[in-house]
Amino acid sequence: MAEARVAVDVNEFSCAVCLDLLKDPVTIPCGHSYCMSCIKSCWDQEDHVGVYSCPQCRQTFIPRPVLNRNTMLAEVVEKLKKTGLQAAAPADQYAGPEVVEKLKKTELQAATPADQYAGPGDVECDVCTGRKHKAVKSCLVCLASYCETDLQLHNKLHHAKQHKLIDAIGHLKDKVCSHHDKPLEVYCRTDQRCICLLCVMDEHRGHDTVSAATGRAEIQKQMGETQRKFQQRIQMREKELQELREAVASFTSSAQSAVEESERIFTEMISSIERRRSEVTQLIRDQEKAVVSQAEGDMERLKQEIDELKRRHSELEQLSHTEDHIHFLQRRQALPVTPEAGFGPRISVSPRSDFGNLRKAVSELKDQLENVCRMKMAEIHHPVTKDTVLPVLVPRTRAEFLHYSCQLTLDPNTAHRVLSLSEGNRKVTGGAEQPYPDHPERFDCYHQVLCRESLTGRCYWEAEWSGNGAWIGVTYKGIRRKGGSADCVLGFNDKSWSLFCDPESYSVWHNNKETDIPIEPSGPRRVGVYLDRAAGTLSFYRVSSDGLTLLYSFTSSFTEPLYPGFGLNYTNSPVSLCMLG
Repeated sequence: MAEARVAVDVNEFSCAVCLDLLKDPVTIPCGHSYCMSCIKSCWDQEDHVGVYSCPQCRQTFIPRPVLNRNTMLAEVVEKLKKTGLQAAAPADQYAGPEVVEKLKKTELQAATPADQYAGPGDVECDVCTGRKHKAVKSCLVCLASYCETDLQLHNKLHHAKQHKLIDAIGHLKDKVCSHHDKPLEVYCRTDQRCICLLCVMDEHRGHDTVSAATGRAEIQKQMGETQRKFQQRIQMREKELQELREAVASFTSSAQSAVEESERIFTEMISSIERRRSEVTQLIRDQEKAVVSQAEGDMERLKQEIDELKRRHSELEQLSHTEDHIHFLQRRQALPVTPEAGFGPRISVSPRSDFGNLRKAVSELKDQLENVCRMKMAEIHHPVTKDTVLPVLVPRTRAEFLHYSCQLTLDPNTAHRVLSLSEGNRKVTGGAEQPYPDHPERFDCYHQVLCRESLTGRCYWEAEWSGNGAWIGVTYKGIRRKGGSADCVLGFNDKSWSLFCDPESYSVWHNNKETDIPIEPSGPRRVGVYLDRAAGTLSFYRVSSDGLTLLYSFTSSFTEPLYPGFGLNYTNSPVSLCMLG
């Protein structure tokens, strides 16, 4: 009994990693003790993860704990060494064969190379204690994964049983039937799921079932076709991406050249205007100089005449005060009779000139230049925004079109009085006259109605018609509403584009020009409309369970917001806006 007690005491002071008496013992935060070098070695291999664990209880620590020598434990171990009791007898004399086997196994684990330990992404052995080894096989019967060492023990214990081993995988429970705890070995084509053999006889009785291998082969064949289609789509998209990159590079280069050329031309225009400004300024200054020079000469002559007149006036004044009559008469004859005698012609000053005519002419020139610039800028705007549009990725499937879907509602203020709106203003039906109030936007002749919302950017919407026919289109808000002229009808003017739907044929209209579209009679009556304002395209599609069929695409430079609109030729031909997404 004493020997057994000593053996237990020795085990209590052994390192769980090296299975030897503790050397430089340290105690980590969870309370377990190890050799300083052993626990450091374990944690050094976990540095790349940044999370450190106890090899026994698997408790984790962040950050890496600081290790300090356990002095008391070191003294106890030292005393055990001095007694020599740790070498009293082999371990297999104090324990049963299971313990011996485990100790031998643990010694083998201590000598295992580091690359056989489980790391991130590896499947861990479910049997290993302490630091987990990398599993090499999984048993579908035991629902456990085993490393090389534990696999040998598993094979010895179950050599007479048919345990199915597979390459090590995680989440083994997903490979077992949740109802019968049996391996999933059969594929049910009917329910498209994996089942066990008992399921075949139970709830899947009578279903189309095959082995898992056959089911995988079939699905993998389908996946091969799907992958091929994915690869084709990838190649197509990569080609489009490359074309788009090349188009962007070309467009950028062209834009830079256009900027440089326009800068040069505008610089020349500015220089020309500057020259004209200088010429007008110089003309004004030259005229000013000539007028001022002439006026200064006239002013100098006038001052001389004024001085002479003042002198003569003074002589006459003095003569008038003389008392000698003979002297007065004789002197008077020598003086001018009138002030004008001996002087130049009278100077007449014109009304003050303020260059009003010149200012008027320059102002008119400015107005003319602005008008010319405004008209030319409109001409410039079109090629810049339309002729140089980059290629765009046009949606191909209905799912792609739905990315641009918009929710629309009908505007009661535009509806003709015989049109009735319902389903939250998403359906229009012809019939009895409605008590709509007067409104300037209401159609008063043709049975038409517009939507409240305008279309911007890229927009996709669908409408469904029934009966004998309907008009589906878009229009500028400025379309006429009153009277019976073609300016009021969707597609009969330059402000609108429309698709006429008839059970036997379709046709598109713009600016009173019709284009027939042959279709199969009695086909689906849902129409998809896709607008890309930036690209200047308006497309109509026929929507069916097989997808979209392009009916017609308009190309135009849309200069104003567009509003969806509908026209009803017959009272039994309602049109509904479809809910999308």
